[in-house]
Amino acid sequence: MSSHEGRLRRATIHDVAAEAGMSRGTVSRVMNGEPYVSDEARAVVEAAIEKVGYVRNTAARNLKTQRSHAIGLIVLEPHSLFLEDPNIGAILLGTNAVLSAADYQLVSLVIDSDRDSSRVAEYLRGGFVDGVVIISARAGDPIARAVAKMGLPASVVGHPIDVDGMAFVGIDNVAAAKAITSRLMQTGRSRIGMIASALDRDSGQDRLAGFTQALGPAFDPSLVVDFPLYSYDAGVTGMRQLLERDPAIDGVFAASDAIAAGALYALREAGRRVPEDVGVVGFDDSSWALRCQPLLSTVRQPAEALGMMAARSVLSQLEGSVPSPLGSLLETSIVWRDSA
Repeated sequence: MSSHEGRLRRATIHDVAAEAGMSRGTVSRVMNGEPYVSDEARAVVEAAIEKVGYVRNTAARNLKTQRSHAIGLIVLEPHSLFLEDPNIGAILLGTNAVLSAADYQLVSLVIDSDRDSSRVAEYLRGGFVDGVVIISARAGDPIARAVAKMGLPASVVGHPIDVDGMAFVGIDNVAAAKAITSRLMQTGRSRIGMIASALDRDSGQDRLAGFTQALGPAFDPSLVVDFPLYSYDAGVTGMRQLLERDPAIDGVFAASDAIAAGALYALREAGRRVPEDVGVVGFDDSSWALRCQPLLSTVRQPAEALGMMAARSVLSQLEGSVPSPLGSLLETSIVWRDSA
Protein backbone atom coordinates (compact mmCIF):
# COMPACT_ATOMS: atom_id res chain seq x y z
CA MET A 1 0.00 0.00 0.00
CA SER A 2 1.38 3.44 -0.94
CA SER A 3 1.70 6.24 1.61
CA HIS A 4 -1.05 8.15 -0.21
CA GLU A 5 -3.43 5.19 -0.11
CA GLY A 6 -2.71 4.71 3.60
CA ARG A 7 -3.83 8.22 4.52
CA LEU A 8 -7.34 8.84 5.74
CA ARG A 9 -9.45 10.62 3.15
CA ARG A 10 -10.68 14.05 4.25
CA ALA A 11 -14.46 14.09 4.78
CA THR A 12 -16.34 16.51 2.50
CA ILE A 13 -19.64 18.33 2.64
CA HIS A 14 -21.00 15.67 0.28
CA ASP A 15 -20.19 13.01 2.89
CA VAL A 16 -22.08 15.00 5.51
CA ALA A 17 -25.09 15.40 3.19
CA ALA A 18 -25.13 11.68 2.40
CA GLU A 19 -24.93 10.72 6.09
CA ALA A 20 -27.66 13.21 7.05
CA GLY A 21 -29.87 12.27 4.10
CA MET A 22 -30.23 15.95 3.18
CA SER A 23 -29.27 18.21 0.32
CA ARG A 24 -25.87 19.86 0.14
CA GLY A 25 -27.62 23.26 0.27
CA THR A 26 -29.27 22.45 3.61
CA VAL A 27 -25.98 21.21 5.04
CA SER A 28 -24.23 24.38 3.83
CA ARG A 29 -26.86 26.60 5.49
CA VAL A 30 -26.36 24.77 8.79
CA MET A 31 -22.57 25.10 8.58
CA ASN A 32 -22.81 28.81 7.82
CA GLY A 33 -25.30 29.46 10.62
CA GLU A 34 -27.96 30.70 8.22
CA PRO A 35 -31.65 30.91 9.14
CA TYR A 36 -34.56 28.94 7.63
CA VAL A 37 -33.27 25.59 8.91
CA SER A 38 -35.38 23.69 11.42
CA ASP A 39 -33.91 22.72 14.78
CA GLU A 40 -34.47 19.07 13.89
CA ALA A 41 -32.56 19.36 10.60
CA ARG A 42 -29.77 21.28 12.30
CA ALA A 43 -29.39 18.53 14.92
CA VAL A 44 -29.27 15.82 12.21
CA VAL A 45 -26.59 17.70 10.25
CA GLU A 46 -24.48 18.35 13.35
CA ALA A 47 -24.65 14.65 14.25
CA ALA A 48 -23.56 13.76 10.69
CA ILE A 49 -20.64 16.20 10.90
CA GLU A 50 -19.50 14.53 14.09
CA LYS A 51 -19.89 11.02 12.67
CA VAL A 52 -18.00 11.51 9.41
CA GLY A 53 -15.34 13.73 11.05
CA TYR A 54 -15.88 16.71 8.78
CA VAL A 55 -13.51 19.66 9.27
CA ARG A 56 -14.14 22.94 7.46
CA ASN A 57 -11.63 23.64 4.67
CA THR A 58 -10.26 26.92 5.97
CA ALA A 59 -8.02 27.47 2.96
CA ALA A 60 -10.98 27.31 0.59
CA ARG A 61 -12.98 29.68 2.78
CA ASN A 62 -10.10 32.14 2.90
CA LEU A 63 -9.70 32.03 -0.88
CA LYS A 64 -13.36 32.88 -1.28
CA THR A 65 -13.51 35.68 1.31
CA GLN A 66 -9.98 37.04 0.68
CA ARG A 67 -9.47 36.90 4.45
CA SER A 68 -7.09 34.71 6.44
CA HIS A 69 -8.92 35.29 9.75
CA ALA A 70 -5.50 35.58 11.36
CA ILE A 71 -3.90 38.59 13.05
CA GLY A 72 -0.14 38.85 13.50
CA LEU A 73 1.39 39.85 16.85
CA ILE A 74 4.78 41.28 15.89
CA VAL A 75 7.23 41.49 18.79
CA LEU A 76 10.36 43.46 17.99
CA GLU A 77 12.47 41.91 20.75
CA PRO A 78 15.03 39.10 20.96
CA HIS A 79 13.63 35.64 21.64
CA SER A 80 15.15 35.62 25.14
CA LEU A 81 13.31 38.80 26.14
CA PHE A 82 10.07 37.55 24.60
CA LEU A 83 10.15 34.71 27.14
CA GLU A 84 11.49 36.80 30.06
CA ASP A 85 9.27 39.89 29.87
CA PRO A 86 5.90 39.37 31.65
CA ASN A 87 4.47 42.47 29.95
CA ILE A 88 4.80 40.89 26.53
CA GLY A 89 3.00 37.80 27.82
CA ALA A 90 0.19 39.92 29.30
CA ILE A 91 -0.21 41.90 26.07
CA LEU A 92 -0.30 38.62 24.13
CA LEU A 93 -3.03 37.22 26.39
CA GLY A 94 -5.13 40.37 26.11
CA THR A 95 -4.77 40.41 22.33
CA ASN A 96 -5.64 36.73 22.03
CA ALA A 97 -8.73 37.06 24.26
CA VAL A 98 -10.27 39.66 21.93
CA LEU A 99 -9.29 37.86 18.72
CA SER A 100 -10.50 34.49 19.98
CA ALA A 101 -13.92 35.94 20.82
CA ALA A 102 -14.08 37.27 17.25
CA ASP A 103 -13.01 33.89 15.78
CA TYR A 104 -9.61 35.17 14.66
CA GLN A 105 -6.35 33.27 15.10
CA LEU A 106 -3.35 34.97 16.71
CA VAL A 107 -0.02 34.41 14.92
CA SER A 108 3.10 35.35 16.93
CA LEU A 109 5.99 36.78 14.91
CA VAL A 110 9.19 37.51 16.86
CA ILE A 111 11.79 39.79 15.26
CA ASP A 112 15.27 38.95 16.52
CA SER A 113 17.44 40.04 13.57
CA ASP A 114 17.50 41.90 10.25
CA ARG A 115 16.91 38.55 8.56
CA ASP A 116 13.74 38.12 10.63
CA SER A 117 12.57 41.57 9.53
CA SER A 118 12.95 40.70 5.84
CA ARG A 119 11.32 37.30 6.28
CA VAL A 120 8.35 38.66 8.25
CA ALA A 121 7.83 41.56 5.84
CA GLU A 122 7.62 39.05 2.98
CA TYR A 123 5.20 36.93 5.02
CA LEU A 124 2.95 39.94 5.60
CA ARG A 125 2.98 40.80 1.89
CA GLY A 126 1.82 37.23 1.19
CA GLY A 127 -1.58 37.93 2.74
CA PHE A 128 -1.25 35.35 5.51
CA VAL A 129 -2.67 37.76 8.10
CA ASP A 130 -5.44 40.35 7.86
CA GLY A 131 -3.82 42.81 10.26
CA VAL A 132 -1.13 43.20 12.89
CA VAL A 133 -0.50 44.32 16.45
CA ILE A 134 3.07 45.63 16.85
CA ILE A 135 4.97 45.64 20.15
CA SER A 136 8.21 47.55 20.78
CA ALA A 137 8.42 49.46 17.50
CA ARG A 138 11.73 51.31 17.23
CA ALA A 139 12.86 54.36 15.34
CA GLY A 140 13.69 53.39 11.77
CA ASP A 141 12.01 50.02 12.15
CA PRO A 142 11.55 48.38 8.71
CA ILE A 143 8.56 46.29 9.78
CA ALA A 144 6.44 49.25 10.89
CA ARG A 145 7.30 51.06 7.67
CA ALA A 146 6.47 47.99 5.57
CA VAL A 147 3.11 47.62 7.33
CA ALA A 148 2.31 51.30 6.74
CA LYS A 149 3.29 51.03 3.07
CA MET A 150 1.06 47.96 2.61
CA GLY A 151 -1.88 49.72 4.23
CA LEU A 152 -2.37 46.69 6.47
CA PRO A 153 -4.76 47.30 9.40
CA ALA A 154 -2.45 47.76 12.37
CA SER A 155 -2.18 49.03 15.91
CA VAL A 156 1.04 49.73 17.80
CA VAL A 157 1.36 49.11 21.53
CA GLY A 158 3.27 52.25 22.40
CA HIS A 159 3.65 55.18 20.04
CA PRO A 160 5.41 54.84 16.67
CA ILE A 161 8.20 57.40 16.65
CA ASP A 162 8.64 57.93 12.91
CA VAL A 163 5.59 56.32 11.24
CA ASP A 164 2.65 58.67 10.78
CA GLY A 165 -0.98 57.70 10.54
CA MET A 166 -0.77 54.38 12.41
CA ALA A 167 -3.21 53.64 15.22
CA PHE A 168 -1.70 53.11 18.66
CA VAL A 169 -2.58 52.44 22.27
CA GLY A 170 -0.25 53.20 25.14
CA ILE A 171 0.34 55.04 28.40
CA ASP A 172 1.76 58.44 29.33
CA ASN A 173 5.29 57.28 30.10
CA VAL A 174 6.54 60.81 30.78
CA ALA A 175 3.92 61.54 33.44
CA ALA A 176 4.26 58.09 35.04
CA ALA A 177 8.07 58.28 35.26
CA LYS A 178 7.88 61.81 36.62
CA ALA A 179 5.34 60.77 39.26
CA ILE A 180 7.32 57.82 40.66
CA THR A 181 10.62 59.73 40.59
CA SER A 182 8.96 62.56 42.52
CA ARG A 183 7.66 60.03 45.04
CA LEU A 184 11.18 58.65 45.44
CA MET A 185 12.51 62.17 46.02
CA GLN A 186 9.93 62.67 48.77
CA THR A 187 11.61 59.91 50.78
CA GLY A 188 14.60 62.24 51.25
CA ARG A 189 16.94 60.86 48.58
CA SER A 190 19.39 63.41 47.22
CA ARG A 191 21.58 61.43 44.77
CA ILE A 192 19.18 59.67 42.44
CA GLY A 193 20.28 57.83 39.32
CA MET A 194 18.48 56.03 36.53
CA ILE A 195 19.09 52.79 34.68
CA ALA A 196 17.49 53.74 31.38
CA SER A 197 16.73 51.44 28.48
CA ALA A 198 15.29 51.25 24.98
CA LEU A 199 16.12 54.85 24.06
CA ASP A 200 15.43 54.00 20.42
CA ARG A 201 11.70 53.83 21.13
CA ASP A 202 9.07 56.03 22.71
CA SER A 203 8.78 54.26 26.07
CA GLY A 204 12.49 54.50 26.84
CA GLN A 205 12.80 58.10 25.68
CA ASP A 206 9.70 59.18 27.59
CA ARG A 207 10.67 57.50 30.86
CA LEU A 208 14.02 59.25 30.77
CA ALA A 209 12.27 62.55 30.02
CA GLY A 210 9.91 62.10 32.97
CA PHE A 211 12.83 61.27 35.28
CA THR A 212 14.72 64.37 34.10
CA GLN A 213 11.69 66.62 34.60
CA ALA A 214 11.08 65.35 38.13
CA LEU A 215 14.66 66.03 39.26
CA GLY A 216 14.86 69.44 37.64
CA PRO A 217 18.06 71.26 38.74
CA ALA A 218 19.13 68.15 40.72
CA PHE A 219 19.41 66.08 37.52
CA ASP A 220 22.94 64.77 37.00
CA PRO A 221 23.53 63.19 33.56
CA SER A 222 26.48 61.23 34.96
CA LEU A 223 23.99 59.26 37.06
CA VAL A 224 22.18 57.90 34.01
CA VAL A 225 23.28 54.67 32.32
CA ASP A 226 21.40 53.16 29.41
CA PHE A 227 21.05 49.76 27.74
CA PRO A 228 19.30 48.47 24.61
CA LEU A 229 16.85 46.10 26.36
CA TYR A 230 14.55 46.04 29.39
CA SER A 231 16.42 43.11 30.89
CA TYR A 232 17.58 41.78 34.27
CA ASP A 233 21.20 41.78 33.08
CA ALA A 234 20.92 45.49 32.25
CA GLY A 235 19.90 46.11 35.86
CA VAL A 236 22.86 44.19 37.28
CA THR A 237 25.41 45.87 35.03
CA GLY A 238 23.78 49.29 35.27
CA MET A 239 23.70 49.30 39.06
CA ARG A 240 27.35 48.32 39.25
CA GLN A 241 28.21 51.21 36.93
CA LEU A 242 26.22 53.71 38.99
CA LEU A 243 27.91 52.59 42.21
CA GLU A 244 31.30 53.05 40.55
CA ARG A 245 30.37 56.54 39.35
CA ASP A 246 29.01 57.65 42.71
CA PRO A 247 29.26 55.41 45.79
CA ALA A 248 27.01 57.90 47.62
CA ILE A 249 24.03 57.20 45.33
CA ASP A 250 20.92 56.72 47.47
CA GLY A 251 18.08 56.35 44.96
CA VAL A 252 17.54 54.56 41.64
CA PHE A 253 14.76 54.64 39.08
CA ALA A 254 14.91 51.53 36.90
CA ALA A 255 13.14 51.78 33.55
CA SER A 256 11.44 48.40 34.08
CA ASP A 257 10.78 45.91 36.87
CA ALA A 258 13.20 43.40 35.31
CA ILE A 259 15.93 46.05 35.40
CA ALA A 260 15.02 46.92 39.01
CA ALA A 261 15.33 43.25 40.00
CA GLY A 262 18.84 43.17 38.54
CA ALA A 263 19.70 46.40 40.36
CA LEU A 264 18.59 44.89 43.68
CA TYR A 265 20.89 41.93 43.09
CA ALA A 266 23.86 44.24 42.43
CA LEU A 267 23.08 46.29 45.56
CA ARG A 268 23.01 43.15 47.73
CA GLU A 269 26.26 42.08 46.10
CA ALA A 270 27.79 45.44 47.09
CA GLY A 271 26.52 45.19 50.67
CA ARG A 272 23.96 48.01 50.25
CA ARG A 273 20.68 47.75 52.13
CA VAL A 274 17.38 48.48 50.40
CA PRO A 275 15.64 50.75 51.24
CA GLU A 276 17.83 51.93 54.15
CA ASP A 277 20.88 52.81 52.02
CA VAL A 278 19.38 52.97 48.53
CA GLY A 279 15.73 53.30 47.50
CA VAL A 280 14.79 51.52 44.27
CA VAL A 281 11.70 51.95 42.09
CA GLY A 282 10.73 50.23 38.86
CA PHE A 283 8.15 50.38 36.10
CA ASP A 284 5.40 47.95 34.98
CA ASP A 285 4.13 46.20 38.16
CA SER A 286 4.84 42.90 36.46
CA SER A 287 5.47 39.58 38.19
CA TRP A 288 9.08 40.74 38.65
CA ALA A 289 7.89 43.28 41.22
CA LEU A 290 6.54 40.57 43.51
CA ARG A 291 9.61 38.34 43.13
CA CYS A 292 11.91 41.04 44.45
CA GLN A 293 13.16 41.22 48.02
CA PRO A 294 12.10 43.67 49.27
CA LEU A 295 8.92 43.96 47.22
CA LEU A 296 9.27 46.57 44.50
CA SER A 297 7.71 50.03 44.38
CA THR A 298 6.72 50.58 40.78
CA VAL A 299 4.35 52.02 38.18
CA ARG A 300 1.43 49.79 37.31
CA GLN A 301 0.59 49.75 33.62
CA PRO A 302 -2.37 47.76 32.27
CA ALA A 303 -0.48 45.45 29.90
CA GLU A 304 -3.35 43.04 29.23
CA ALA A 305 -5.76 45.92 28.58
CA LEU A 306 -3.26 47.40 26.11
CA GLY A 307 -3.32 44.15 24.14
CA MET A 308 -7.11 44.03 24.20
CA MET A 309 -7.47 47.61 22.95
CA ALA A 310 -4.89 47.09 20.21
CA ALA A 311 -6.75 43.98 18.99
CA ARG A 312 -10.09 45.82 19.00
CA SER A 313 -8.52 48.61 16.98
CA VAL A 314 -7.31 46.19 14.29
CA LEU A 315 -10.68 44.42 14.11
CA SER A 316 -12.43 47.77 13.84
CA GLN A 317 -10.18 48.75 10.94
CA LEU A 318 -11.01 45.46 9.21
CA GLU A 319 -14.66 46.48 9.37
CA GLY A 320 -13.81 49.77 7.67
CA SER A 321 -13.68 52.07 10.70
CA VAL A 322 -10.92 54.67 10.99
CA PRO A 323 -9.70 55.03 14.60
CA SER A 324 -10.69 58.38 16.07
CA PRO A 325 -8.69 59.57 17.80
CA LEU A 326 -5.76 57.76 16.24
CA GLY A 327 -4.22 56.93 19.61
CA SER A 328 -5.51 56.08 23.08
CA LEU A 329 -3.68 56.37 26.40
CA LEU A 330 -4.62 54.18 29.36
CA GLU A 331 -4.15 55.24 32.97
CA THR A 332 -1.27 54.15 35.18
CA SER A 333 -0.86 54.25 38.97
CA ILE A 334 1.95 54.07 41.50
CA VAL A 335 2.17 50.94 43.66
CA TRP A 336 4.29 51.77 46.69
CA ARG A 337 6.01 48.85 48.41
CA ASP A 338 9.07 48.28 50.60
CA SER A 339 11.91 48.90 48.13
CA ALA A 340 11.76 52.66 48.60
